[in-house]
Amino acid sequence: MTNTNYSQKEESLQNEELQKEVNKEQPITNEAGENDPEALAEATLDAELTAEEALKIELDKATEDFADMKDKYLRLSAEFDNFRKRTMKEKTELILNGSEKTLIAILPVLDDLERALQTMEKAEDVKAVKEGIDLIYQKFIKILSQNGVTPIETTDKSLDTDFHEAIAMVPAPTEELKGKILDCVKKGYLLNEKVIRHAQVAVGQ
Repeated sequence: MTNTNYSQKEESLQNEELQKEVNKEQPITNEAGENDPEALAEATLDAELTAEEALKIELDKATEDFADMKDKYLRLSAEFDNFRKRTMKEKTELILNGSEKTLIAILPVLDDLERALQTMEKAEDVKAVKEGIDLIYQKFIKILSQNGVTPIETTDKSLDTDFHEAIAMVPAPTEELKGKILDCVKKGYLLNEKVIRHAQVAVGQ
């Protein structure tokens, strides 16, 4: 009796599972229980429209993002082009007029030299003329110093090829002067600690 009841329950469960599978595969039907092709087509169309709408939304968003990126690129490109033109203009002006400040500072020295030349034509006191030229020279050296130009030291210095150029080797009068600068043929100069002209020197050997 127990075995019979168990078999009936098992058969009932199997029938339920089978019915579920049939329902899954069963097409859409009308009220009469018959297949309804129109309802099936409408359901398929709704699904397709939903997919198209989703794709359209994605396309619209991608188009909007692209437009934003294009606008940013055009703005950035225009800004960079303006920056490049402005930089080139400033660089050109710097090359052409970079020495303006120094030249303006030197012009008074030129004025002094012109006056000195006029004075020398009438002067009879050579010593006074010499003193006037010396004052102009000192003024010129001061202006150069104010603009960062300083002479390279050579007195009692050993040869340093970073600052000096040996153009002659002469016998050293003492052993201590060997390898040292004995004479400066042409002064060298620094501009803000950078060598702009090496000092030409004679070195003891």
